[in-house]
Amino acid sequence: MSSPRFLDQALFAELAEKSAASPRKRQHHNFHAMEEPCHRMAVGLQPGTYIPPHRHLSADKAESLLVIKGRLGLLIFDEDGKVIDQRELVAAGDCVGVDVPPGVFHALVVLEPDTILFECKAGPYRPVGEGELPAWSPREGEAGVADYLAWMTSLFN
Repeated sequence: MSSPRFLDQALFAELAEKSAASPRKRQHHNFHAMEEPCHRMAVGLQPGTYIPPHRHLSADKAESLLVIKGRLGLLIFDEDGKVIDQRELVAAGDCVGVDVPPGVFHALVVLEPDTILFECKAGPYRPVGEGELPAWSPREGEAGVADYLAWMTSLFN
């Protein structure tokens, strides 16, 4: 039997430090083994990380997101890339999280340094597949990411 693992300030500080040093400006801490049916992770995030619009098409891939520390912007898009909903997710705020059903295009924008997110979704891990990244937004590493991220961020200023 394994020991309990805690979501505490020491973990948050470690994730903040590692995400700040990461070229992608984010760092995962998995509480699950990859073969487990429920994936649970804490994620340290810094402004400037690009979490592109995406969706999960598998019926078992609902995604629950809870802000433990900091502030995120959540964007929900229609099939054509129009923003149909947006919400600030703020630790200890009015809205602290979201449960995104399968098939819904969504993206996150980090609005505060050292933000910590708790994420839960069905395993096993599968890379984003056909039809899960839209043609109307750039993929990570492509030209246009900086401008697209700046546009998404501007929706929360």
